[in-house]
This record gives sequence, C-alpha cells and structure tokens, in this order.
Amino acid sequence: MNPSEHNLSEHHEAGMAGSTMDIHRCRFVPFPPAAINALAFSHPSSLNQPSKGPPTLRLAIGRANGDIELWNPLKGAWHQETIFQGGKDRSIEGLVWTQDPEETDGNGYKTPGRLRLFSVGYSSMVTEWDLATAKPARHTSGNFGELWCIAAQPRWQPRKESISQDHDIYPREGEDTTQSIAVGCSDGSIVLMSTADGDLQFQKTLTRPRKKKARVLSITFQNWNTVVAGHADSTIRIFDVRNGQLLRTMTLGGGLPGGPKEVLVWSVKCTLDGTIVSGDSTGTVSFWDGKIYSRLQRISSHKADILSIVASVNGQTVVSGGMDRRTVVYRITRGSKPGEKNRWVEVAHQRLHTHDVKAMAAFETRKLSVFASGGLDATPIIVPLREFGTEYHRVLSSLPQEPPVRSAPLQRLIMSWWGREISLWKILGSYTDTMRADFDESSHYGAKKLVAKIALQNEESITCADISSNGRMLAVSTTSESRVFSLKERSDSTLKIQKLDVPISLTQQGARILQFSPDSKWLLAVASSGRIQVFRTREPAAPRDQISFLTEPANLRRLRRKVPEPNHLHGTLGSYNRSIARVAFSADSRIIVVADLCGFLDSWVLSGFEDLAQQDPALSSDSSSNDSSSDESEHESEHGESRRPLTLGQRWLRNPAALLLPSLPSAPLLLSFRPSLPSSKVLTNGVTPPHPTRHNLHPYIESIPDGEDRLFVLTVQHQVYEFRVLAGKISDWSRRNPTSAFPKDFRQNRDRGMGCVWDVSVSAGSERIWLYGSGWIFMFDLSQDFPKDAGSEILEVNDVESGEDEQKAHFRKRRREKSAKAKHFQEAKLTDTGAGDRVRHDELNLGLGSKMRKFAGSQGNNAISISLDREQSPYTDEDGDDDLKMKALLQRRRAMSPDDGDGMNGDLEENGENGVIESKQKSRPPWWCTYKYRPILGIVPIGSSDEDILEHPDGAQINSSAPQRVEVALIERPMFEVDLPPRYHGDQEWREMKDRT
Repeated sequence: MNPSEHNLSEHHEAGMAGSTMDIHRCRFVPFPPAAINALAFSHPSSLNQPSKGPPTLRLAIGRANGDIELWNPLKGAWHQETIFQGGKDRSIEGLVWTQDPEETDGNGYKTPGRLRLFSVGYSSMVTEWDLATAKPARHTSGNFGELWCIAAQPRWQPRKESISQDHDIYPREGEDTTQSIAVGCSDGSIVLMSTADGDLQFQKTLTRPRKKKARVLSITFQNWNTVVAGHADSTIRIFDVRNGQLLRTMTLGGGLPGGPKEVLVWSVKCTLDGTIVSGDSTGTVSFWDGKIYSRLQRISSHKADILSIVASVNGQTVVSGGMDRRTVVYRITRGSKPGEKNRWVEVAHQRLHTHDVKAMAAFETRKLSVFASGGLDATPIIVPLREFGTEYHRVLSSLPQEPPVRSAPLQRLIMSWWGREISLWKILGSYTDTMRADFDESSHYGAKKLVAKIALQNEESITCADISSNGRMLAVSTTSESRVFSLKERSDSTLKIQKLDVPISLTQQGARILQFSPDSKWLLAVASSGRIQVFRTREPAAPRDQISFLTEPANLRRLRRKVPEPNHLHGTLGSYNRSIARVAFSADSRIIVVADLCGFLDSWVLSGFEDLAQQDPALSSDSSSNDSSSDESEHESEHGESRRPLTLGQRWLRNPAALLLPSLPSAPLLLSFRPSLPSSKVLTNGVTPPHPTRHNLHPYIESIPDGEDRLFVLTVQHQVYEFRVLAGKISDWSRRNPTSAFPKDFRQNRDRGMGCVWDVSVSAGSERIWLYGSGWIFMFDLSQDFPKDAGSEILEVNDVESGEDEQKAHFRKRRREKSAKAKHFQEAKLTDTGAGDRVRHDELNLGLGSKMRKFAGSQGNNAISISLDREQSPYTDEDGDDDLKMKALLQRRRAMSPDDGDGMNGDLEENGENGVIESKQKSRPPWWCTYKYRPILGIVPIGSSDEDILEHPDGAQINSSAPQRVEVALIERPMFEVDLPPRYHGDQEWREMKDRT
C-alpha cells in the first residue's frame, strides 16, 4: 500500500477511566503545501523600537499557488491570521509593503498612514490587496513584459540638515513622501509606479529594452532616489529614479567553466552604509562600494545558485540562502592594523531547509531580531539574526491554521478541500458495529472509501466550506460566489450531488466563513465585507424534492467598538483587525457567537418557537438593504430588531448580555460551546409555545434560550477562558482554573492550537475537551479542577510552621521563591529574540564559554561561578505581592467550590513508547497529552457518541455495558509524503542516501 494512502485505526485509553478514544489515523487526505516564493515584513527594521515590534507588524508569505498568508509575530508567538486565496495558474513571486504618509488636520491631530500590500507573479500586473476583505483591491498593468521582481522606496525619514545638496537623497519637509514602487520586467525594462492618493498608477519607465533583452531578476532601493537592479547578463545597473539616468553598470564577469557564459544576479540588497550585496548563479556573494560602485570583496560560499540575501539593520551581518539548501551568515571584521580595511568573513552555515531556499526577509528591533526563510519545502522557518548560533531556530507549520477538514458524524463522512477541489470520504464500520451479535470480522473496520469529489469550474480557490452534521448538505465558497449542494447516498455507497437553489444574497458574494448549525437548520455566512447573514433551510415536502432555503436571511449586526488607536509612526491596518476570525453555534443551535482579530465578542440568540406553517416572508426594502457596514452603535435601540420579519416563527436577536462579555486580550484561535448532555432538554425560561388563534395564526412570544451556554475560548497567546454567554460573565470553572493553573507544557507550547473535539459522558461524569495543534494533543477534563502545584501556585499547609502566622509564612516563602528565581536567571536568559529558545550551555560550541570562575581573597580559596549570560532577575517585591494576591484569590475561589479537587494528580511521567505524558495518579487525571502525531492537518469526530442509543439503526442489539467511546479521524500530512522536485545534493550526501536505501 502506498504510504500516502495509509489508514490506521488505533485505540487509546491513556489511563482515563470510563472513557476511551478510537483514533483513525489517516494520511489519504490530499493537501500538498505550495512552495514559498516571497516574504516581506510590513515595517522596516529599527533599533529605536524598544519592544518586539509594533502591534501592526505582519509577515506576508507568498506561495506558488497564488496564496498569501499573513502572520502576526506576536512577540515570538507567530500566529497565522488569515490567508488570501489564490487561483488557477497564479503564483506570487514578489511582495512589498508601503505606508501612506500621515495626515494632520487643523487641530494638529495626526492620522496614521495606511499599510498597503502589493504583489507580482509571472504576469504584467501589479496587484494591491485589500487587507480587510482578503481580495484584490486593484490591478495595474501596462505595455511591458512579465514582472519578475518588485521593490518599494524606503519609508520617508525627516531630512537631516547636515546633508548637503549634493547628497540630498531624501525629500524635504512638506514635499511628497509617498512611496513609489519599482518593478523589473522580463524585457529588461524597469517601471516606476506611484501609490499617491491611495491609488496605483504608472509613473515612468526608467530604462527601455535593449537589443539584447536581459531580464531584471532582482531589484532594490539603495536610497530614496537610487535603484539597484540585478540582470541576467552578468551586470548590476544603478539608476536615478528622478531622471531615469543610468549611473553605473557593474560587471560580474563570466560564468563558471563548463557552465553558462552569463551570470544571473538573483538577489541584490543594500546595507545601512549603502554597501551593495549581490548573490548570483555561481554561488558567489559580492560586496560593492555604494559610492564609487566598485567591487570590494567576493566570497564563494555556496555550491549552487544564491537565490536570496538579507542584511541586518546595523549593516554588520549578511545572510544568504541558495539552491544548495545552505543558509550562510557573514559578519564584517575590523582591521587589526591601522589603515587596514574591514573584511567580510563567513562565520557559520546551516542546512535549515530540505530544499532550495528561495526567499528571505529580516526584521529587527531592540528585542526582536529574526529573519524568515522559505523555499520549495513549503515550510517557513524563523531564524535568530543577532543571536544566530546561540538561539534555536523555529519551524512554523506549512499547514493552515484553520483546518481544511470537516465531518458529518452521523454519516461518518470526512470532507476536505484544497485548491478548487472537494473530496468526500467515508469511514466504513464503527466500534458500535463490532458490538453487534452479527458482526462480520472479515469486514474492514476503519477502512475508507472515496464517495464523491467536486471540482469547481471557476478560477478562484476555495476560501471556506462546511458540511451539515446529518451529511445532507455541503456549502462551499470562493472569493466571488457561494454554492450549496445536496448529498444523497446511492446504492453503491457513493453520493449523488445536486446543486441547490439558494438566495441571491448568498450566491453573488463570496464568503470567508460558512458554517451549518448543529441541527442543520441554519447556515451562517460571513461575507468578505464582514456582513453576517443566517439562512434558514426547509425540509422537502416530498421525498423526491430537494432541500430549499428561505428567500430572506437574517442580517446580524455587530456592536460598534472602540479600537485602540495605533501610533502614527506605526501605520494602521484599517478595518483589518475587525475581520471576523472565528464563529460558533451552541449545541442547541440557538446561540451564535463571533469573534474578530481584536478579540471582541458579539453574540445573538434565537427567540421564539418554530412554526413550520408560516410562509416565507416577503422581501422588504428595510431588511434586504445591502449595507456593507456590519457595526452599529452600542446604544442603538432594539426596536429595529423587533421589526425584523419572523423566520418560521423565530427571530435572531442580540444577546441581552452581549455588552457584558469582556473582550479577549488577543485574537481567538478557537470558539466552541460545551455540548449538551444527552439527558438535558432545551428550556426557554419556562415559556410555553403559544397557540394559534383565529385572529393570530402565527403568534410570536419572545423567549431567550436556557440551554447550555458555556463557551470555551482559546486565544493566540494560549490563554484559556470559559464564558457564560447568556449571563455575560466568566464561568465558575474558569474562575477557579485560570490560564496560570494549566499545565506548563501547554502554556509554554510554541505551536498554536488549531481545533478541538468534545467528549461528554454522563456515565463517567466527565466533560473532556481534546485540543490539538500541528504537533500535539491535550485533553482537559472540565468536570474537575487542575491540581494544586505545591510550593508555587498555592500556599500549602506545610509552609506554615508551628506558632507562625500566615502573613509571616507568606513573606518567608516569597524570599525563598525570589532566591530560587534569581538563581535560575543566573543560569540562562528567559527572553529570546523572537525565534526559538536559547541554546543550552552544554550545546554551545562557539566562543570562550558561557561561565567563568571568580576567586576571592589572597589565598584563592573562595571561588564562585559567574554566568557570562547573566541577566538581572526581573522578580521584584512588587511582583511577589501581586503573585501572592493572585494565589490567595485562586485559593479562595477553589475553597468555595464543591469540587475542591482533592484527588488530583500531581507529578507526570513519560511513556517512551508512545510519547505520551500522563499522570502518576490512579484516579481519573484532569489532563493528558501526547506528541505522537505530527504534523496534524485536523481532527474531526465521526460516528455518534450518544450513549442513550442502545440499538443499531439496522435493529441489531448493542452491548450497552461497553464504555463510552469517542471516535475521531486524525489527518496527518507529513512533508516526506509530498512530491517535490529534485534537490541539490551536497558533498558526499549521496553516500548517506545510498546507505538509507
């Protein structure tokens, strides 16, 4: 069997009494990640920035399939916020950011300039992207060839008076400071485009194609008025953008013996002092004087083409990457003798990637110093720049943050999408079938079958998709349109797919989020503009009829929020931060919650009782108005909602406690309601359904649902909260178990969470949630509290000595903790520069070492060890007081709880066979984790977990004494199963490959 078609069913108990999990380990789901061709940070490096970058800092990653990913560094957390989907035969080959000039009104108030993102990709068009809608804002093309590279003018800085007129390379105060864009074409021309007035217009052509058309392969700005371009004819040309004059042509000479005669200049960059650095097809890095334009030095550091180069903000470090998979670091060394020139030397190299390194981008502040790299292996890697060699690099996931997989548990269907295709798989057999008396052991338990495939005919890639829980409907959307299909099972177990008629308001606009309600009666659509609509489905009157949608959707408006104003120097992302990131339905389908990137929560409830006899309400001009704004004032009257037409006797209203829900400290990764227990029933505050009368055939009584309303929230900083949505407050469990009480392995995990699966069991008395990321799975039992960590979280009884009051015990314990923390800080720094953790001292092989011994006294008898990496401990008395207050508050909260957590587990142990970390305790553990599966594309539930069902749908009896089991499909997409083009093999590497085979 092909490894890519491998499907393994496994059974895990993990020491959890009363509940087990069946995992179908799947690798047949197609999702080949695309190569990374371009990288760009939204801000230039600046050592004047004291923090780890401004809040508007973003990293844009362009891929070969036309997708653009926006990553938020988050001071080292690195979260993938959104993806701008590409399309057929599209590729991103270059990315740049610009910032519009700030505006000042009559009162002196400065409005920050807007950040703008531009791309090129093997066509004659430059595309600007709308960050808020994730769609192209405008295209600009002209009478020139394909665009190969792109660069933006440096952001304007105030002109220094010391600069003479001859060296005036920046505009004066009051002059136009709008950044222009330079693009290099395949016919050898360089085109300048203006971004003034929020537009993108052709400005001028710096150079016309010559008889010998040499492609412009790389381009950069040396300063505001000077462009440096690398060509395919062994030359680097310097142009003045003011008059288009060719200032100088620098020649690299001929190619390598036996190779092409021409040298391809794949990358050019400029350092702070104007030095030009180039990388070419001979594997040579050249350093050029930025004033007289002559070559200073050349270093042959690569065995193949150099494709990308970055430089540090101070101009002292340069990094190159190439086809030989090597990442090489160069640093400048000062001359040891007077008058001796400075020299560049290669200080280190690593093979971080498994294939060609095609793109690099660097960003530095005082506390953040990293460069990002990517290539054909589709994996972005964050590498420390200033601390290269003393900090680990960090490998980001090549898979999307939002899993592109869904499931229909009742039909055991798995849906996945990639590009313009949707695949539907069915997992045959179930654990319930094995408990039947007539179970055939020859059947393939857990086998898969491809039951349907949908290929969209348009050119846009799929932005989102969902399948109803009953497996009868499938919704899919691109950036331009949305469609809904019905699914019917044939006799051979395949699915018959038919397109359904849906309202025009859904078909004629693209959606960034589509989600069916758990009861499959509602379809929530979040448009690219941020508009939120809920569509009601209607069951067919006859078996041969199709499912229909009511004509008029319910339009949901968000509250208008006050977004923190950014610093005018950092620019603004516009309404991008108000983009909806996650949505969630409650288990009874009567509560909707949405969250945006700012962390604001908006919620609505379904009021009234279902009346299937009501006709489809006619469209009214009031309700069908297409208002792209999705916000409304907090003080807006509710009369507008009460005038909304009924939808089969029900109406969506804003949650009365919506204003009480606090905003999240960061963007959400996950929103999920606790599922209702099988024995629970949905209540409506004691209100009984009204009876129709002669004068009112369709009566309506406003009622607020009273079902399960606890919402589990996970933020990008791995902060965990649980809210009572209808009450507008944090739940009692979340108050007793703040994020600081969660396991350290979870809080310090650098891979962000992706999704969750619930395991609610009445017989076991547990409510478990399974969280997962690309390389980990954590289980938390929300029916009990986390263990009290002795000596750190809560003051234990043993800390209070006989005859000593509690206050003195607090101070004594605080001094002990302070001493321990100070000792820990002496050993290693806790802060990093934005990539990985600091390399342990025993793994450092560079320099003189990390420790020294200091002898005191004339005899030298007293010696102490001093760490060279010592950093003063930030632990202060004020911090200790705050910690004690927080611990005391947590202790009081848990003391008031009936579930005091007396039987909690304490220490952990690791099972080396399965890579599972679990509790040493004999009772049910409150948490469990494993790192066995990676990389995880998604985990979805399959099969019904309702333990009240004791009879198979076919009529066969099931063993009701069997333990409660959760059945999921775990989809992995390891990179070694992805087909990649042949790669370059270094010295003697072929011997290693031969030994492996």
